[in-house]
Amino acid sequence: MATSYPGSFVTLEGPEGAGKTTQLKLLSKQLDQMGVKHIVTRDPGGTSLGKQIRRILLNPENPVMPMTELLLYQADRAQHVDELIIPALKNGTLVLCDRYVDSTRAYQGYGRGIDLNLINELSKMATGGLTPELTILFDIESSDGLGRLHPGGHDRLEREAIEFHHKVRDGYHQLAKQEPERWVIIDASKPLTVVQEDLRQILFERVGKKHKLAGLIEAS
Repeated sequence: MATSYPGSFVTLEGPEGAGKTTQLKLLSKQLDQMGVKHIVTRDPGGTSLGKQIRRILLNPENPVMPMTELLLYQADRAQHVDELIIPALKNGTLVLCDRYVDSTRAYQGYGRGIDLNLINELSKMATGGLTPELTILFDIESSDGLGRLHPGGHDRLEREAIEFHHKVRDGYHQLAKQEPERWVIIDASKPLTVVQEDLRQILFERVGKKHKLAGLIEAS
């Protein structure tokens, strides 16, 4: 189901090293300066419980099985939606979430090969059917994205073979084709300032009127 709250739910997706987390920080700083009511959160790890789940999931020393991985992500999401996201949306807040259900479809579905119908059913249970009104895909070649990461600091998913990351990226493109009205793709290989301008323009066009975001474009 689509979001029907006073606030707006926007998710940012992308393969490893696409730069969406950095872009979110820059965007949030400007929104603060403009006085726009918003929150930046992440999936997994947007709540106190979620932070603990995130540590388990991304620790490279943990041999997490694919189904365990899937269920842990959904457990985090159930807590995240009920504790943080829905209350914020009811309060008229612009919610910017670094990953959401589509990450599970791309990584555990296309990447791991887990049945997408099962993932969709579990996701519906975990989120109550809450769907972003806008999803922005930060797209970059897998090898280029991985090359941006700090050597020695890779988490469990970042350490997967390059073939896995190719499947994830291809999965994202398949998902975007299936729901073109929800997805917008940004070329994340462009310079940081250009990508930030693209992000601001997309937000302005899609939720600008609702959240009075004219200043996003005026400042760029």
